[in-house]
Amino acid sequence: MKRFTTDDLIACYKRGVFPMAESRDDDGFFIVDPEFRCVFPLERFHVPRRLARTIRQDRFRFTANRDFAEVLEFCAEPDIDREDTWINPDIRALYLDLHARGIAHSIEARLGDDLVGGLYGVAIGGAFFGESMFSRARDASKAALVHLAARLRVGGFKLLDAQFVTPHLQQFGAETLPRRIFHALLGAALEVRADFGALKDNASGAEMLTLLHNPSP
Repeated sequence: MKRFTTDDLIACYKRGVFPMAESRDDDGFFIVDPEFRCVFPLERFHVPRRLARTIRQDRFRFTANRDFAEVLEFCAEPDIDREDTWINPDIRALYLDLHARGIAHSIEARLGDDLVGGLYGVAIGGAFFGESMFSRARDASKAALVHLAARLRVGGFKLLDAQFVTPHLQQFGAETLPRRIFHALLGAALEVRADFGALKDNASGAEMLTLLHNPSP
């Protein structure tokens, strides 16, 4: 049987599908093609009022791609909101390779020098595929998502995929699209040349919120 490679994984994303495992301890994984897809319209990304106050206070410091492996490991760990995760060793190995190739990225939220939250995903063309997030301090993963959205806006991205809708994501304006609509948006986004590194890591909270509210980033 042919080994599944990072090139195969990239091809999956371009087709609008992605891998998952039954649990973090399982061998192997399967490919998911949901009938409905959750996305964040970047031009209408909503930051809840209380979180916006926290962002303006610059409570968190953000970095990008500084601790990808650690973010991936924390996302793979169970916590009080999830007894198990789908990130097994096979999936971790694939995304570590994608990161080494400059395709998978992480956003880290820090209190001082401590990593307290973050997320990771895959950037291809003008599409960013969010994979997972973790939080070890109140609002840390939410703040990392706001930083990601601002980074994608300023970098010219057209699509932020969140895979499956949850109440947690709906507060940010997440929408559910039929598969055919998602694939159409994905096809257009893949033709765009976007820049994940366009936003400086030390952008202030006020700057990030302004970027998200600006109709013409």
